[in-house]
Amino acid sequence: MAEAATIGDGRAAGWKKLRRRLAPWAPLLVLLALCIAIALVNGRFVSLRNFARIADAASIPLVLGLGVTFVILMGSIDLSMEGVVAFAAIILCLLVANGANANDFGLLGALAVLVIGAAMGFANGIVHVGLQIPSFMVTLGMWFVGIGIGNAILGGIQVRVNDPLIRALALEQFLGLKFQVWLALGALAVAWVVQEHTRLGRYIFAIGGGEDLARLSGIRTGLVRIATFTMAGVFYALAGIMAAAQQGSAFALIGGGRLFTAITAVVVGGTALWGGQGGVLNTLIGVLIVVVLANGMVLMGVSPYVQQIVQGLLIIAAVALSVDRMRAKLVK
Repeated sequence: MAEAATIGDGRAAGWKKLRRRLAPWAPLLVLLALCIAIALVNGRFVSLRNFARIADAASIPLVLGLGVTFVILMGSIDLSMEGVVAFAAIILCLLVANGANANDFGLLGALAVLVIGAAMGFANGIVHVGLQIPSFMVTLGMWFVGIGIGNAILGGIQVRVNDPLIRALALEQFLGLKFQVWLALGALAVAWVVQEHTRLGRYIFAIGGGEDLARLSGIRTGLVRIATFTMAGVFYALAGIMAAAQQGSAFALIGGGRLFTAITAVVVGGTALWGGQGGVLNTLIGVLIVVVLANGMVLMGVSPYVQQIVQGLLIIAAVALSVDRMRAKLVK
């Protein structure tokens, strides 16, 4: 009896060890399995045109996901992206050549929008750190502030984008991919450098791994949090520029639904909600999983309502499978 129990304990330990080894590769394995399954059901999935379509659909969620990844790595959450995207897109449309006024600031307008995104992220960080308010409450408020100001500026109308450089992001191609895909890949490269080769990136992981210990190590955690929310705001504003280029116009609800997709991609990719685990490459895999799944369901004629159900179940399953209940704690 004792021998059987020992064998059972050994098998359980071996299974846990194997699971621990495979865990970092699980999102990539899921992506590969998903691609193979869809390709077997519908051969149209495996085509250069469809791969380009997937890359295009993934570009904006990837940029948004990069911003929120850094916040989640700290163990916090950022719900402001839809408000920042909407406000950024609206301001961009009013600064570049458009159908509502005579402005034509071109790339300077786009740079101004990135500064505005940074300012909104900075405001999130200052209020969160200065007033010690949970991040999800602060950023939820900024979400409504961005959309509210956008509505007040436009008065319920849409503004067309006539600037050729902005429109080229969504209309022109290079090596078979739209310029916005290359822009998203450039943003990924910048995010990876920040994560792997800067002090800010190391400090973000340290805070996510244990904020009290990070503070005792001499890290100014408040400043790191403010810098991280500011950086996230820049990524959201960039996504707002891309959304305006894709839509050809701006309106207050242009960011609608993007929060859920971005958070889903980050979690499915393996970045832990309690912080300190994951990264921007995980987010890339997570975005591809979500977009490939949606693409496959479209090819198979699945109803959009069913697609939403599947996405909801996907994020629940990802969290349930990844949560280390010994470490899990409330987001800060």
